[in-house]
Amino acid sequence: MASRTAAADPSLLRLDRQLCFALYSANLAMNKHYRPLLKELGLTYSQYLVMLVLWERDALTVSEIGERLFLDSATLTPLLKRLQAAGLVTRTRAREDERQVIVALTAAGRALRRRAEQIPEQVMCAVGCALDELAALKRQLETLRLNLEQGP
Repeated sequence: MASRTAAADPSLLRLDRQLCFALYSANLAMNKHYRPLLKELGLTYSQYLVMLVLWERDALTVSEIGERLFLDSATLTPLLKRLQAAGLVTRTRAREDERQVIVALTAAGRALRRRAEQIPEQVMCAVGCALDELAALKRQLETLRLNLEQGP
């Protein structure tokens, strides 16, 4: 495939031609839609993602949560501290390896799941796409992420 440079084709640098901007602006719109839904739960979007991981499987290490969310521990730690301060999770050192921190749901964290159950359906209605379109888009985005992680 022939490479086109911005010098040869200045339209390559138009904002509306950038995949990164389409992803960025879609993410902003998605977060804007989630914000009021999550405010009712007392969660930020990042905290909601952590809770989703823990609702799937409780009592995970910080690194296991980070792997699922593609976040490092430096990013996760303050987020987890806020969830702990809110009474939704506990953080304890693992007995077999004190370097590992185990994050577990509290009773309040488990109870919050029930209040969150309507959020995916509300978001899917707001998106206005058929389920098969959403599934295809999700697969495409996952492929994009994998390709970017693997590099050229």
